[in-house]
Amino acid sequence: MASLVGRKFVSRFPPGLRSHGFQARLCRVAWLLAIAVLVLQLQAHAQEDPLNRVHVNTPPPAHPADPAVPDAKDVMAAGSLHTGMRIRVDTNLVLVPLTVTDPLDRLVTGLEKENFFIYENNRGEAIKTFSSEDTPVSIGIIFDLSGSMSNKVVRARDSILQFLKTANPQDQFFVIGFNDRPELIEDFTSSVDEIEARLATVHPGNRTALLDAIYFGLDKMKQAKYDRRALLIVSDGGDNRSRYTEGEVRSAVREADTQIYSIGIFDPYAATIEERNGPMLLSDISNETGGRLFRVDDVSEMGDIATRISAELRNEYVIGYKTDDSKRDGKWRKLKVKLVPPQGLPQLTVHARAGYYAPLQ
Repeated sequence: MASLVGRKFVSRFPPGLRSHGFQARLCRVAWLLAIAVLVLQLQAHAQEDPLNRVHVNTPPPAHPADPAVPDAKDVMAAGSLHTGMRIRVDTNLVLVPLTVTDPLDRLVTGLEKENFFIYENNRGEAIKTFSSEDTPVSIGIIFDLSGSMSNKVVRARDSILQFLKTANPQDQFFVIGFNDRPELIEDFTSSVDEIEARLATVHPGNRTALLDAIYFGLDKMKQAKYDRRALLIVSDGGDNRSRYTEGEVRSAVREADTQIYSIGIFDPYAATIEERNGPMLLSDISNETGGRLFRVDDVSEMGDIATRISAELRNEYVIGYKTDDSKRDGKWRKLKVKLVPPQGLPQLTVHARAGYYAPLQ
């Protein structure tokens, strides 16, 4: 039906009916029909994508002299989700995974190399490599099994399984459960069935050693098979049992090159200081690594949130650049990724790691 647009119409009516006014009305009707069909096709296409992604398919912008994200005013009526990152340095090549979201917090796919600019310690770097492939990830799941999770553990377990079932089939996983102390529930495996069987045996109780569990997860990740690495934390509050301090865990997060996503099931009437600090702790360490904290207002939403995180991990961009700083001094190097959206898109948000430590050797 869309092919009707622009076609020359030939009247089949007797000469007496071929008036100018009649032909004009006929053309208007044909145009309206074509536009209506086009709108229906676009709506059907949007419904076919359960993740409601925004796929950009527009020309890249011109290179500005001073690249900065413009203040876009006209919002395009299209959409999608966001994702995560690991930094890898190899012979001065730095690889930075990242995701992009629109003002409606939907993941944006289809951007090109020319849309991105990267800075190391405020110095612009030339992007050498660019990709957006769904490559395997090593993922650690940190599952809160403290007493306060008693009425949430079934939903939380189901959301973890939903996350696993929508992941890349080649991904590998381990699961750490924690209450008074962290414990390895399942070692690295790609079998969702094995993890499901192990999760069916766990029971919540006691206190919350969240910091110890995060530290244990980062240490376990050193045995990972893949370069891309992520932790998924599922918890309902702050720490009240750990031996490791918050400062020690924050330092470990910066050094680990592991993206962190968190699902927070927080009590709005939290009584203790630890419980009140829980959301900020998970938000800070997630954002630092290019991941995010997702707050759960209704436990029935947890499955959808888990699916969303899985989608973000499968829709990352990875940009690579050759750092001009060849010193191997082990110092922290701040990263900043800027984005110039294609013409017609609103201002977009980049989710990327805050920096990396230079190698020592």
